[in-house]
Amino acid sequence: MKRLFLTAAVTLFVANSHAAATYAGKAKAEAVCSQCHGLKTAPKGAPFPQLFGRDFAYLQTALQQYRDKTRKSDIMNAVAGSLSDEDIENIAAYYDNKH
Repeated sequence: MKRLFLTAAVTLFVANSHAAATYAGKAKAEAVCSQCHGLKTAPKGAPFPQLFGRDFAYLQTALQQYRDKTRKSDIMNAVAGSLSDEDIENIAAYYDNKH
């Protein structure tokens, strides 16, 4: 019984943590990313890729590389340069949207 309770508690915590990360990620994406990439779809005719539905690990890695300037893009290096690890995880959780 204790094991079942512990498993349920951990599952609830993980689900709530993901929901919080997704909510925070949406807020950050609205402020930082949406002008070019949109929230759910990229603006019509925009030369920037749509991010919504992309894989969490891909987005997290790409944003870290842009922030650390190991992946080059003048625009993205500047934008991602202000993001913390938590911001990056939250944005990736929002755009991943598979959970």
